[in-house]
Amino acid sequence: MSSSIIELALLAAIAVFVGWRLYTTLGSDSGPPENRTRSEPVNTQRPAAETRNPDQQPGLRPAFTGPAAAGLEAIHGVDPSFNPREFMEGAKGAYEMLASAFARGDRETLKPWLDTDVYEAWDAAIAEREKTGAEAPQLLRIRHSEIDDASLEGSIARVTVLFEAELGEGDLHRKSEEYWTFKRDTNSDDPNWLLDDVDVA
Repeated sequence: MSSSIIELALLAAIAVFVGWRLYTTLGSDSGPPENRTRSEPVNTQRPAAETRNPDQQPGLRPAFTGPAAAGLEAIHGVDPSFNPREFMEGAKGAYEMLASAFARGDRETLKPWLDTDVYEAWDAAIAEREKTGAEAPQLLRIRHSEIDDASLEGSIARVTVLFEAELGEGDLHRKSEEYWTFKRDTNSDDPNWLLDDVDVA
């Protein structure tokens, strides 16, 4: 009798462990990009406890490579917390959040994260869409993203990211390629970046 109880207890413990492993592996995904929301899309400063990037470890610094290396180096020179990998995580989150908000016509979400001229252009596009009843393309997924350019002018840092995404319009899917330029005043205590410009690739 006691042997059966022990066996049942062991099986229950194994089931709990397996369930926990599945949750930690799959449970963090809240759905497709267009259904996710993020309150801080581009933030290069993260608590040390959350960092698993070797570039962030004490005594080490990010490796700057590619055509934007000089600009990234200049930005890091005035803001040692800047790290391209962490920046790209935030930039992809911003792309998902802002593209989805634009498709919904959600001006309240867009306004804090867009520079004035970008917001005015997007606001006009949303107004035209509302007037005509046109359907907005929905972001399905980001196919590829990479830093294309970076610069520092005075205290203003700018980083341009190429986004290749798949959009859905009804039953049709199409590819989108755009350059999104983010900017931040490195003298500011605010670690977030604004969307400063959008160009078709």
